[in-house]
Amino acid sequence: VIGGDGSLTGANLFRQEWSSLLDELLTTAKITAEKKELCSHLHIVGMVGSIDNDFCGTDMTIGTDSALHRIIESIDAIVTTASSHQRTFILEVMGRHCGYLALVAALASEADFVFIPEWPPEVEWPLRLCKKIEQERRMGKRLNIIIVAEGAIDREGKVVTAEMVKDV
Repeated sequence: VIGGDGSLTGANLFRQEWSSLLDELLTTAKITAEKKELCSHLHIVGMVGSIDNDFCGTDMTIGTDSALHRIIESIDAIVTTASSHQRTFILEVMGRHCGYLALVAALASEADFVFIPEWPPEVEWPLRLCKKIEQERRMGKRLNIIIVAEGAIDREGKVVTAEMVKDV
């Protein structure tokens, strides 16, 4: 089974119920006692497939690299337009409880600001964000990139969304 928490939990539940499922098949005469004995041992192999890259004991979970690649492709696609028109782009990326993708994408794209669940900004983040963008523009920078993980919150636990950042 390759999957996240739900898939691996389901596989474990299936493993726990395996003997009772065999009993049911035997009781309803859908299998023989010999077949039940032959199939009595169920082996399940699980591999974490999660874009969040939040599993201990592995450098990178299956799916993380692909998700990051797509995010960087999206950023690359908007950079030329944003720069030529002096724009600020706000990208919301996957990561309900884990800001790995947002943080690595921010580093790779030299984003001006990043919001991740693990490092909530101070309550006055809107003021700091405006000052940062104003400073960048005074220095001649024509492009600003802000990345928001979908699970980002501030230090009071209030959700920070891409729409909120846009409204600032």
